[in-house]
Amino acid sequence: MSTAAAPATILVVFGTRPEAIKLFPVVAALEADPRFRPVVCVSAQHREMLDQVLSIAGIVPDYDLNVMQPGQTLDALTAQLLVGLGKVMDEVQPDRVIVQGDTATAMAGALAAYYRKLPVDHVEAGLRSGNIYHPWPEEINRKIIGSMAALHFAPTATSAAALHAENVDPARVHVTGNTVIDALHWVSEKIAAEPALAAGLAPLEARFAGKRIIGVTSHRRENFGGGLEAIADAVRRIAARPDVALVFPVHPNPNVRMVMNDALAGLDNVALIEPLDYPHFARLLGLAEIMLTDSGGVQEEAPALGKPVLVMRETTERPEGLAAGTAKLVGTDADRIVTEISALLDDKAAYEAMARAHNPFGDGTAARRIVEILGNEIGRQT
Repeated sequence: MSTAAAPATILVVFGTRPEAIKLFPVVAALEADPRFRPVVCVSAQHREMLDQVLSIAGIVPDYDLNVMQPGQTLDALTAQLLVGLGKVMDEVQPDRVIVQGDTATAMAGALAAYYRKLPVDHVEAGLRSGNIYHPWPEEINRKIIGSMAALHFAPTATSAAALHAENVDPARVHVTGNTVIDALHWVSEKIAAEPALAAGLAPLEARFAGKRIIGVTSHRRENFGGGLEAIADAVRRIAARPDVALVFPVHPNPNVRMVMNDALAGLDNVALIEPLDYPHFARLLGLAEIMLTDSGGVQEEAPALGKPVLVMRETTERPEGLAAGTAKLVGTDADRIVTEISALLDDKAAYEAMARAHNPFGDGTAARRIVEILGNEIGRQT
């Protein structure tokens, strides 16, 4: 009499808010599939922002490394992650390890798995800007992970083509869509059922009633210094328009907070607020007419709700949005940012062209595809 194979143990490693958003649908899909036993390890590379996502998604980590330290350098962080994640892998003895994206946690998790000859599966694989300093250090983190991944879950055909160009075996590359769209659909439905989850923005909605809201996020390391100062100048100049209001959840990094508080505190049309939990950020995406950002995830999320994205970076590893017309690169020159925002605010046809463009990043079923591919892979190995 044959017996069913024991479920495969999958160690899911993440540490930041964006990783948590993009991996909680994968964790849920693994939990729903009897072929798998997911084990969650968080590094807490972000602490409070990570915990907010864990709470709304109902995830209690099996391991929490809590590595965040004030003023921590990238090399100190990476060393701490590599040792801590290695110890977890030695204890769990997983069959496979999943990492997501481009963080230090993802890179160290992949490397620790490689040192143990464990297959690493990369969610959101193949994104490339072509410049190792933009985004920094994320571009190199992705390339390091890609050099040792067993399965590459590319969100788009463009990211798959980038992997093919690096001579990755096409049999190991799978176009799945981006799990951030899964997460956004899930949280939007949850907010519709439980409006209180995103009620914290009600005072701002009342304060800015009748104004056209622009959402702003900025945190990229390569923009620290002059880039952030130019972004702050642009926001200040845009806020001079009486018909707009800018809502800016300010990243906790002191390099960001100091610049933005000095330049923007006290302006009537600017709300500098604490980082938003995921339901409230989804609500902000819904309220905003335009998103002004240097974030990667916002370039994927906002188009799912029909919101144009102006990207305050010199390059993007998400060129699909540029090609589709959902996003536009505007760099960090204050004059250019103001010009591009004004064009969207004043030219209805230009706005509609971006708002109605097809979102190239997925249909909300990426996590299910990923788990099915994993199941097929494990089936071939047994």
